[in-house]
Amino acid sequence: MQQMLKQAQKMQQQIAKAQAELAEAELTGTAGGGLVTATVSGSGDIKGIKIDPKAVDPEDVETLEDLVVAALHNAAEAARALTEQKMGPVTGGMGGLGLPGF
Repeated sequence: MQQMLKQAQKMQQQIAKAQAELAEAELTGTAGGGLVTATVSGSGDIKGIKIDPKAVDPEDVETLEDLVVAALHNAAEAARALTEQKMGPVTGGMGGLGLPGF
């Protein structure tokens, strides 16, 4: 029983460390060949959007909106991949534990 408690405590520490690393990480996603770049934290918080002036066409705002959404989606996918990379070894692939970042 003592060994199980030690393992659980070690796992909790590893999860906390991985979550801290995720919160500090910044990932980018792009769309339109780099016309729009989104930056997010490893935990998925939006940090910034950069839009190349070439992407701005007052006659076609819808395309720019689509590029922004695509860049955010791309960055969110990178954040999910990093979460799986950091958390997978700690949890042994046991997703859905109800913990932040899973």
